[in-house]
Amino acid sequence: MNDIAAPATSDKPWYVYLVRAANGSLYCGISDDPEKRFAAHQKGQGARYFSTSPAVALVYVEAWPDKSQALRHERLIKRLRKSAKEALVASFVQAI
Repeated sequence: MNDIAAPATSDKPWYVYLVRAANGSLYCGISDDPEKRFAAHQKGQGARYFSTSPAVALVYVEAWPDKSQALRHERLIKRLRKSAKEALVASFVQAI
């Protein structure tokens, strides 16, 4: 019997996250390790967004099975009004 491996699929989830900047704004991004990515943002790495207002808190994280789904949801979140993003943050904090 010939054992041919199925195409590799990522077992590692991807995450959509929101980071609060010092000026109160919210930055949306994706990563396979949001805590590590947040630490990079705090050091001013990974996004020019934080060059004018430092990253102060990782305020929302949601997991997706793969990068393409995470990217799709990132785009959806980026289109939301700030009030809707704040509602996501509030729901995440209450869930913890």
